[in-house]
Amino acid sequence: MSLETQPATTSSVDAKPSPGTAPARRRMTARRRLIAADRKLRELGSIASALASTSHPYMAHIVPMRRCNLACTYCNEFDDVSDPVPIDEMRRRIAHLGRLGTSVITISGGEPLLHPDLDEVIKAIRKTGAIAGMITNGYLLMPERIERLNKAGLDHMQISIDNVMPDDVSKKSLKVLDAKLRMLAEHADFHVNINSVVGGGISNPEDALTISRRALALGFSSTIGIIHDGSGQLKPLGEKERGIWDKVRKLTRRSYSRFNQFQEAIANGQPNDWRCRAGSRYLYLDENGIVSYCSQQRGYPGIPVADYTTEIVKREFLTEKSCAPNCTISCVHQVSYIDHWRAN
Repeated sequence: MSLETQPATTSSVDAKPSPGTAPARRRMTARRRLIAADRKLRELGSIASALASTSHPYMAHIVPMRRCNLACTYCNEFDDVSDPVPIDEMRRRIAHLGRLGTSVITISGGEPLLHPDLDEVIKAIRKTGAIAGMITNGYLLMPERIERLNKAGLDHMQISIDNVMPDDVSKKSLKVLDAKLRMLAEHADFHVNINSVVGGGISNPEDALTISRRALALGFSSTIGIIHDGSGQLKPLGEKERGIWDKVRKLTRRSYSRFNQFQEAIANGQPNDWRCRAGSRYLYLDENGIVSYCSQQRGYPGIPVADYTTEIVKREFLTEKSCAPNCTISCVHQVSYIDHWRAN
C-alpha cells in the first residue's frame, strides 16, 4: 500500500478486531456490487450530460442546518444555535435544484446528521434524479442510522478526520471515529471516502498518513486536502507537511485530484490559472436558501434558489472570480475541471 516498508504507527487506535470477531472490512456482497454498478452508471451519465451542455449545474452543496456538535477551530461553517431548516422548505429548495438540472446534490453543514428529517432530505434529492452525497463528522453514526441512510438512497458519504488523537484544533480524530468506520464497513451500502488534512494548524501532519492507511484497510477510498485560511485562500505547506502530502497521494493514486494540477500548485504555494465555474457548475446553497459561489464567498451572487434561472447559470459560467487564483476549495476545482478544455 505504501512505498515505505514500515506501517504507520497506530498504537493509539484500536484498529484490530477483538479476539473471536471478524475484521470489519468492507465486504463487497452481490447486493453491494449491484448498488455500486448502478451508482457508477448514474455517475457516468451525469458526466456525459455535463460534457454535452454547460447550461446546468453539475454539483450543489445544500445546508439543512448550520448547527454542529463540534467546534473545530479552523472551521467557519457552523454555529451552535441554529434550528434545522423545515423539511417542507428543504423539499422546495431541492426541487429548485432539480429544476435547474443539478446532477449531484451533496448535503453539508454544520452537521447534517443533526437534522431530524435527514432521511427525507436524501429521498427528495434522489427523487430529482440527482446523485445524493453527504459530508459529516461521523460522530452520530450507529448501525441503525447507517441502515436508514441505505434505505433513503444515500450514494456517497465523506468524513474528514483531522488527527489520530483529538486536540485543541479538532476533535475529529481517528481514535474517536475508528469504531464508526468499522460500523460503516459493516453496514453501509453507499460509497465512503475518508478525507485527511494537512496545514491550518494541524499539529501532527503525519497523522494524515495513518488515517489514509486505515481508510484503505477498511475498503474505503481516501483523499487528502489542504486546510485553507478563513477566506478559502492559499496557505502553502511547510516542508514536513508537503512530504506527508506526497506520501498520502502515492497511497491514493486513483484520487480525482491526481488528474489535475490544482492541489500541486497549492502545496507549492503557487496560484492557479483557471476559470472558476462557481455559480454555474457549482452552487452553494446556504441554510437561508441563498445561492453563493462557495462556502467562503457567501453572499455572491446572493440570489435565492427559487429565483435562480438557467440564464444566471450561463452568465456565471463566464463570470471571472477575483478570488480564483489563490482558491483552495477543492470541490469547486474538481467541478470546474470538467470544463477546463473549453475556450470560455
